[in-house]
Amino acid sequence: MMISCEKAACICNKAQYKEATFWEKISLRFHILMCKACTKHSKRNKKLTTLCNKANLVALSEEDKRKMKESLPIKN
Repeated sequence: MMISCEKAACICNKAQYKEATFWEKISLRFHILMCKACTKHSKRNKKLTTLCNKANLVALSEEDKRKMKESLPIKN
């Protein structure tokens, strides 16, 4: 049974973060064999993840986010 492109994109994203189940990965592989658009999406997604990992991106801590929100002027 073929999954939709929307479902394939969702599984592709989950797979990048090691959250996809074995069967989801199998379904994605079969879909990618048949769908050029999803093959392209999957390759771009992997490339983006690799670039983000190489960049050693760091997010603000929850405390820093809270302080930043508090420092913003309040709009009435």
